[in-house]
Amino acid sequence: MFWRGVWGYLPANIVQGVVGFLAIILFTRLLSPEDFGRYALAVSVVTLSHVAVFSWLEAAMARFWAAQTPGAAQAHFASLYRTAFGLGAAFLIVVGLAVWLLPADPLFKLALAAGLAGAPARCMVKLAQERFRAEGEVGKSARLDMAVTAGGLTIGVGFALAGAGAAAPLLGLGLAPLAALPFVLPGELKQARGGAFEAGRVREYALYGYPIAASLALTVVLASTDRFLLAVYMDEAAVGAYHASYSIANRTLDVLFLWLGTAGQPALVMALERGGIERLKVAAREQLSTFLLVGLPAAAGVALVARPLSEVLIGEQLRTAAASVTPWIALSALLFGLTAYYFGQAFTLGKKTRRLLIAMAIPAGLNVILNLILVPRFGLIGAAWATAASFGIGMVATWLVGRRVVALPIPWESLARCSAATGLMALVVSHLPAIGGLGELVLDAGVGALVYAAAALMLNAAGVRDLARRLLMQRRLRSATV
Repeated sequence: MFWRGVWGYLPANIVQGVVGFLAIILFTRLLSPEDFGRYALAVSVVTLSHVAVFSWLEAAMARFWAAQTPGAAQAHFASLYRTAFGLGAAFLIVVGLAVWLLPADPLFKLALAAGLAGAPARCMVKLAQERFRAEGEVGKSARLDMAVTAGGLTIGVGFALAGAGAAAPLLGLGLAPLAALPFVLPGELKQARGGAFEAGRVREYALYGYPIAASLALTVVLASTDRFLLAVYMDEAAVGAYHASYSIANRTLDVLFLWLGTAGQPALVMALERGGIERLKVAAREQLSTFLLVGLPAAAGVALVARPLSEVLIGEQLRTAAASVTPWIALSALLFGLTAYYFGQAFTLGKKTRRLLIAMAIPAGLNVILNLILVPRFGLIGAAWATAASFGIGMVATWLVGRRVVALPIPWESLARCSAATGLMALVVSHLPAIGGLGELVLDAGVGALVYAAAALMLNAAGVRDLARRLLMQRRLRSATV
């Protein structure tokens, strides 16, 4: 199931990556540095609000679908969707009043309102995606994700050209899932036909999902405290530069981890539910080896090409400051990916999600303290240092606490081999000529990819050479039979 999902979700994650980079290229040029900074602040608030109110429902859909019997499935859907409709209505009323009363810049309030208004629609679409993922309907989930992602960028760029300022990207974020609802919601509500709302079921889902939501909220705090402190101690243009850098590095790594995690999480659930702990350990070891094979060189590569990458992707007013913090953000993105998409799965698999909250509270609190100390003195680079240190401590805390719930294995040999291949790649790329711009980016990326591929095959990192041999043998056998 894992590899079927990996290949099935590849097109969606390619679209995610392309759209993410296009968003940086376009919005750092269409918006002023100040408007880009307002957008960065608003999107942090929007993300935190969505996580706090709706993500527990999405987590429950993902985790509990596989355990439903045919007779109970209708109640599962009915309980989730009726709760989602009720929460959505209440959410719109509360945030409408809150934004209206908020003593803030009118342009920031407009951006905030645009993003928050789309949260209920995003939840409905996400519930459908989680159901498709859990059921193994890879194609449906991927197509829905691609449509919403590309649609959001298109709508956002249209509003930016029309002069909507910081609200433009957030209007795309809200209107794209709203446009998708007529195509997915009727089919999802059909799943609930004949089912009754069960308060006890919702209570069970909330006890499972709310700690996940709270831990995700702490993750958002980890990723956004620095932006608000930069706005206080510096200005909104500094926030824009930091967010641009964060978007480049984080988008690159997050797309890779999301790709693998989207396929991996339901595969781990299936392995545990239908094969027990031993089958889970086999699947988990394979997944982390794959994460390391892809994630380590990706993070190192982003750090190595920070300057030419910023010259190509980021507007001239923001690129110099952004390039200086990109390597630290790449490290943060790698640490977060390993935490969220692997070590954090121990709590959802063991249904002990309250312990995840404990694990994430440590780095979230430390992040606030470090930012208060480092941002006033060091500015952008201080914020980047605080983020990297906090995510590193968060990964260690999640691993240590999670071992007491479900002991997910660490393939140390794969870690050593992938690290060695990545180190060799970094050594070669660091000695290439600095010609600047797109030429340097293509040269560094091309040479780096070739060196890493050769080193990984030579070292058999994460068993990649064994996999290549198996695929080659299968191809020869198919050719022979034909």
